[in-house]
Amino acid sequence: VQLQASGGGFVQTGGSLTLSCVVSGSFYVVHNMAWYRQVPGKQRDLVARITLRHDKWYADSVRGRFFIFRDNVKKSIELQMHDLKPEDTAHYFCNADVEVDDKRGGVEDVDAWGKGTLVTVSS
Repeated sequence: VQLQASGGGFVQTGGSLTLSCVVSGSFYVVHNMAWYRQVPGKQRDLVARITLRHDKWYADSVRGRFFIFRDNVKKSIELQMHDLKPEDTAHYFCNADVEVDDKRGGVEDVDAWGKGTLVTVSS
């Protein structure tokens, strides 16, 4: 299972960016998908999550500014980020809970991660 994230970049305060992430490989179902972010030296924090049924959760710091969407056919998610602030600067990581063949006749859940994409917001 591979997660390919894209869309990071440099933007001024108040600007917008959209991050995208696509799941590929061999799997049965993609359950929850999410975006995390991490600043060097600090823990990785959950930013937004979306379930298979499109139920959404947002961190308080981004609620009302960030919006997460998913396409179950394309196995992808998108994070639309608006009114960006310098404190949003971080590496953003795509995450997915993926059901795969366990090679023993059953299935297992895999917590898959993409490589980070850097978002820089200038003041």
